[in-house]
Amino acid sequence: MPGDDIAEAQRVVFGELPDLPHLAELPDRGPGADIIGRTSAFLVDLPVELYVGTWRIAARPGRDLRRAADFLDRDLDQLTEQGDGFTGVVKVQAAGPYTLAANVDLPVGGRLLRDPGAVRDLITSLTEGLRTHVDDVRRRLPGATVLLQVDEPALPTVLAGHVPTESGFSAYRAVETNTAADALRALVSGVGAPVTFHCCAADVPISLFVSAGASALSLDLSLVGSLDPLGEAIDAGVGLLAGVAPTSGARAPGHKDLVDRVRGVWNQLGFSADLLRRQVVVTPTCGLAGASATYAKDVLAACRDAGRRLVEE
Repeated sequence: MPGDDIAEAQRVVFGELPDLPHLAELPDRGPGADIIGRTSAFLVDLPVELYVGTWRIAARPGRDLRRAADFLDRDLDQLTEQGDGFTGVVKVQAAGPYTLAANVDLPVGGRLLRDPGAVRDLITSLTEGLRTHVDDVRRRLPGATVLLQVDEPALPTVLAGHVPTESGFSAYRAVETNTAADALRALVSGVGAPVTFHCCAADVPISLFVSAGASALSLDLSLVGSLDPLGEAIDAGVGLLAGVAPTSGARAPGHKDLVDRVRGVWNQLGFSADLLRRQVVVTPTCGLAGASATYAKDVLAACRDAGRRLVEE
């Protein structure tokens, strides 16, 4: 979400998305509120720090990690206060292990991705931290069901072997699909909550996410090249958070436009309207941090109204 006022952002979320609110993230607040810094606050026994504008593994927890943890605590307090008595599904988010590995440095330099052992340690640490986070949210909102969204925007680049080294003249070795699937499967089984995988990049590894145990997929539908893997996922009962609303603009689209975009893809897939009502949620294509506050509020309302329209028809 845009801005730096977590109380206002959380009010907008609960106000416009009463059927599926989420824990707002406000990267405009700076380091520690960004996707990598926020997720680093979940890591267990794997402290990080900022060094020349890049997150890296640290010898011990310091002020950068304390800042990230403080942002998270304040955000959770707002979720607790404004979600008091909530009994539906609430979504929380974190970066996935491969997006972290492609963006966090080793102490000696180079991304974590260069060291398979370090990546394994990262996955173990993140899984334990996210399990604790989910349990914390359950204690704060005892009537709610927690859905964990794992953001993996860098995974297609990791699988393709296109993550550049520091020199820019080469790239880190590609991670094998089976290795990534096994790692994400371990994370899904270890966090103790249903998991939706979000990836708003091209070449989304839909089949990998499904094999890892995804309960749902969050995708920018305009970037899905082949619809066959998506159709197979839906046929297997996987939910779809259908990203069809632009993340910024002068004016938010109307809900009818979003309904048409979802239906256009759904008709190509050839599934029934009843399945659409049961398995699809209408969403923006990605995060809204780059939007104006007015646009963010309006586009969330449009997604809500589009979803309700699809359910009613």
